[in-house]
Amino acid sequence: MKITQIRNATLRLDFGGVRFLIDPMLGEQGAYPPFSGTPNEHLRNPMVPLVTPMSEILDVDAVIVTHLHADHWDAAAAEKIDKDTPIFTQNAADAAKIAEAGFTDTRVLGADTVFNGITMTRTAGQHGSDEAIAKLGDRLGQVCGVVFRHPEEKVLYLAGDTIWNDHVAGALTSHRPEVVIVNAGAALIHAVGHIIMGTEDVLAVHCAAPNARIIASHMEALNHCTLSRAELRDFAGQHGFANALDVPDDGAVVEA
Repeated sequence: MKITQIRNATLRLDFGGVRFLIDPMLGEQGAYPPFSGTPNEHLRNPMVPLVTPMSEILDVDAVIVTHLHADHWDAAAAEKIDKDTPIFTQNAADAAKIAEAGFTDTRVLGADTVFNGITMTRTAGQHGSDEAIAKLGDRLGQVCGVVFRHPEEKVLYLAGDTIWNDHVAGALTSHRPEVVIVNAGAALIHAVGHIIMGTEDVLAVHCAAPNARIIASHMEALNHCTLSRAELRDFAGQHGFANALDVPDDGAVVEA
């Protein structure tokens, strides 16, 4: 497999001969306002430009949208992606909203969704702590992850926008992935804390799956993401799992 870190949580996944675009945020640098109630509210999103050519980003067989937050599916994605492209979503409600934008082939991920020989399994996640969900449940919303399988590939688990919790632990136990992609920018809302993984969450993933290769995404592109790539790399070195962790820069390709 090849995993291209495009920007934020946007990835291109080449897996089993199929090309996926994951969580496309394709707007220009500074196109959107900052997230309210978060650090660095003087900065507009995304904070950095795309470095991968748009032609390469859009040259895919299907799109996966783990949830409909604007940093995972934005107006530019809805405009630029071909309307006949298969779009996989976490539930019927998300599929219906994408269909309203003119997309003709929306599909809902399930326990054993098959596409061009790839089996995909939707997994659960939680976009923050129990306290965060209690206070801001509607704002944080429902999220998902995805497990990918193909006879000629390692098992891949994309955790999505979640902190470390029983959902993630259960997915690691049930699916035994050899490669794990985590959203690790430690995005922070002042009222409730971090709503995606930070250093300790990534360490917990490593401890639960010590033989898995971990790839960190969703970093250094949004005003409320507080963990830098350098800080995560340093933390991994200090805690003895640097060899199990990739923290790719935008435009970099990880082969696994």
